[in-house]
Amino acid sequence: MPEIAVTADASALGFDPGRLDRLDAHFKKYVDDGRLPGWSLAVARDGEIAHASNYGWADIEAKRPLEGDAIFRIASMTKPICGVAAMILWEEGMFELRDQVKWYVPSFADQKVFRSGSTTNPRLDPVTEPMEMWHLFTHTAGLTYGFMYSHSVDQMYRNAGFEWGTPPDKDLAGICDMLAALPLLFQPGTEWNYSMSIDVLGRVVEILSGMSLGEFMKKRIFDPLGMTDTAFFVPEDKMDRLAALYVMNPADRKAMRMDAMGGRATSKPLAEMGGGGLVSTMSDYMKFAMMLRNGGELNGARILSPRTVSYMASNHLPDGADLSEFGRPLFAETAFDGVGFGLTMSVTVDPVKAKVPGSVGDFGWGGAFSTIFTVDPVEDLVYLFMTQLMPSSAHPIRPQFKQLVHQALVD
Repeated sequence: MPEIAVTADASALGFDPGRLDRLDAHFKKYVDDGRLPGWSLAVARDGEIAHASNYGWADIEAKRPLEGDAIFRIASMTKPICGVAAMILWEEGMFELRDQVKWYVPSFADQKVFRSGSTTNPRLDPVTEPMEMWHLFTHTAGLTYGFMYSHSVDQMYRNAGFEWGTPPDKDLAGICDMLAALPLLFQPGTEWNYSMSIDVLGRVVEILSGMSLGEFMKKRIFDPLGMTDTAFFVPEDKMDRLAALYVMNPADRKAMRMDAMGGRATSKPLAEMGGGGLVSTMSDYMKFAMMLRNGGELNGARILSPRTVSYMASNHLPDGADLSEFGRPLFAETAFDGVGFGLTMSVTVDPVKAKVPGSVGDFGWGGAFSTIFTVDPVEDLVYLFMTQLMPSSAHPIRPQFKQLVHQALVD
């Protein structure tokens, strides 16, 4: 079974091995006191794996250890993969970032923007600036998520069946038509709000490629990179490798099994969503991250141009703003201070403002089940953490992971 293995001496890569061991010691506490079921992590530098480890349980109740080939639900870590899929088509001249979304998804031709009122009697304004493709990539389209619980439009999403899922009888085309019928939170391009915009982007990939999103990802990304376990569901012959899903129990902050949501990964979905839904392994996602680290290529398979990867990992927010300046102070799979946003990925613009070590220009994204990946071109780092606990805001895993990776660098 595919696992990540250490490929070079950590000292030769500029790490203090004893300091790298602090990663394991720290996160073992999360498992030992019941906050996490188990985890896998890996740290690479100069294209070599310096540290890789697993700890805890894939299934606490069955006492099934978490092995290196475990399959994880990666939730919103689907988004950068969808972004790469779209940019493959962009490189072929299939669309431009300034193109209007309605040219590809006609139901977005008559969008309205929420101004005031209630969910049952909203007062709406016409769109003054058309929604463009770059708005989808950057969460500036005016869409939202039903799980935000901060605005009347969020409630309208929930009423339509969008909270921690989608209407089960709708494919991606039908879902996008439903989203287009709901009001926007703001005029496109004027704010940042974490949203279902990457799902709409996935629909554009389907329209332009003539394939389902999953088929396109498999043909153009997964097969060339050798990502053999990444898909929109887990087949029967791999079910014994799927990690169970847990949620934080608010009473004691410990992991509590969540089969109702976890079971969704075991059957093929009607809608393959660009914003979430893929399952993957440490080995597979490291290949994807290494491809980005290498400027779009891995083991002879070129997915994107180096210039395209660099462009994706640039801050696309107007005037170089960070999310605290341009975004609504709501939930996202990233911090807001000192962090900008590229094409489907966050980008660090000021580590000091972020109060988390890192490099200007490091980029990546996380998922709702507390997974995270980062590519740091300055230090030539790639680091990846996988577990299965929702919500990702339950514990400060991400800043602690980054902090512990950086304290181990001594070159």
